[in-house]
Amino acid sequence: MSLRVRLALAFAGVALATAAAVAIATPFVVNQGFARLQAELAGASPSPSADGSAGRRGGAGGPPVASVAPGAGRGLMAGQHLAKLEQDTSQTLILVALGAAIAASIIGAIAAGRLVRPLRRLERASAAVARGELGQRSGLADRGDELGQLGRSFDTMAAELQRSDELRRRFLQDAAHELRTPLAVIDATASAVLDGVYAHEDRHLQTIRDQSRLLARIVDDLRTISLAEGGALTLRREAVSVADLVREAAAAQAPLAADRGVTLLAEPPEPGLLVEGDRDRLAQVVGALLDNAIRHTPAGGQVRLAADRAGDRIRLEVADTGRGIAPADLPHLFDRFYQADPSRDRATGTSGLGLAIVRALVEAHGGRVGAANRPAGGAVFWLELRAARPGTG
Repeated sequence: MSLRVRLALAFAGVALATAAAVAIATPFVVNQGFARLQAELAGASPSPSADGSAGRRGGAGGPPVASVAPGAGRGLMAGQHLAKLEQDTSQTLILVALGAAIAASIIGAIAAGRLVRPLRRLERASAAVARGELGQRSGLADRGDELGQLGRSFDTMAAELQRSDELRRRFLQDAAHELRTPLAVIDATASAVLDGVYAHEDRHLQTIRDQSRLLARIVDDLRTISLAEGGALTLRREAVSVADLVREAAAAQAPLAADRGVTLLAEPPEPGLLVEGDRDRLAQVVGALLDNAIRHTPAGGQVRLAADRAGDRIRLEVADTGRGIAPADLPHLFDRFYQADPSRDRATGTSGLGLAIVRALVEAHGGRVGAANRPAGGAVFWLELRAARPGTG
């Protein structure tokens, strides 16, 4: 039962109890007063004299003695008793009202206490989160009322903050590690050349240049991800031909596929498919997915790029015949610097940010991206983007 309903029922109960008390007390007091009035009036009624006269004379032949008329006496007594009845009724109603007010106060205090206790727990949890204790939870998630909804929302927020903090810490650690590797290579190679350990040969200078370019690539990739996630990346949106996107991406990655002995297949999509987005950024996304698939497919394997309509969206898929993705790696594939095989990425000179850039760019376009293992073996990466109408842009 919701908190609102419980409070409404509590105060409705107080109102009903008050009305019932007044309804019961008022007739009782009024009836008692009228019964007492009737009894006193009956007892005070004078009996008529033997000769039927309304008064009596004083002594023999004396003047008549004045007497009060029965009607006048009864009227005076009735007025007094009615005033007394009104006073008793007023006092009774006042007492009933005071009793109802006290009962309402007690019920209100109980209801307020039950309401304040969980709010205090939530306040303590909020203060703990503000101090950086992101593992703190409200303890209200098992309630079925509005406070339970509030507690579950707070717990969700705290969990997201904890996850973001963990990602931030891991990102800083990974960034420091990834930047340290090329810097260490540059420093070691340069020191060896300067100390005479290495001769002044072009191959050593080439090593330094390659590592410098890797550093620049890491910095550029980090900037792209930061801009995309912060909504500050400039996108020149237009209607992009899916057929052109598939063809150009396959042509750009064909030399890498040939060098690795991998067959690259680009299936032509149906004519007229258009996707809304930045042409260069979308080409970067599809190219990154193809590059990742080719690098993780052994010689003699196959990588297939296809696109099709999925409702009001366009779905692109990059499937390979590699060894697939370990279940433990699936949730983290698009995290920054995440490498299922760290030695592979360092050996190929990649930044480890390719898939993180893919997710950031796809989400900046309002799309979705994911990955899964194929039943026949290998992995498939997919992305969905909004379809564009002809003439858009």
